Amino acid sequence: MTRFLSLAIVALMISGAVNAQHFNVGIKAGLNLYNIHNSNGAEYDMKPGLNAGLLGHIHLSKQFALQPELVFSGQGAKFTTAGIDTKLNLNYLNVPLMLQYMFDNGFRLQAGPQLGFLLTANSVTGDVKTDIKDNLKPLDVAVGLGLGYIHVPSGFGLNARYNLGLTNINENTNTKSTNRGFQLGVFYQFQHK
Repeated sequence: MTRFLSLAIVALMISGAVNAQHFNVGIKAGLNLYNIHNSNGAEYDMKPGLNAGLLGHIHLSKQFALQPELVFSGQGAKFTTAGIDTKLNLNYLNVPLMLQYMFDNGFRLQAGPQLGFLLTANSVTGDVKTDIKDNLKPLDVAVGLGLGYIHVPSGFGLNARYNLGLTNINENTNTKSTNRGFQLGVFYQFQHK
């Protein structure tokens, strides 16, 4: 299933690039503010992290574009139990495919699916670091909603996005836990038109 979805995204990116009016490549980086929502009522606090990666920008028409991305994303959450702080550090390689509506003034609205591939996962309580990757599913499916702005002459822009996890990230428990988070960042598109 994971391979099929990955191949489908790559095929869509290639076919879009071949048929597109023009195609740009860019870089992006920014701040993550992520949390984990739990079905059992356990509440966590947001944990800051970083995101950085590559983007493609494929114009389908004057107003619409596809933006596939390949982004390292530091996610997770934190909580306190009996006065002891714990951080859950979940690092993903996320592959969003955003459909964008582009206004003439540089603003963009965007929405689309995202696949997240778990790279590493650990829990840090005090000085004790525990690998928890085996307790989590290797694939996370989410949907992203956001807006952005690009200064057309320079190719520099700002981006804000909310990612809502749709799938349970827990491998071995009945509690459903989903990733949720905000991303704020900057990007640069090479040879932007």
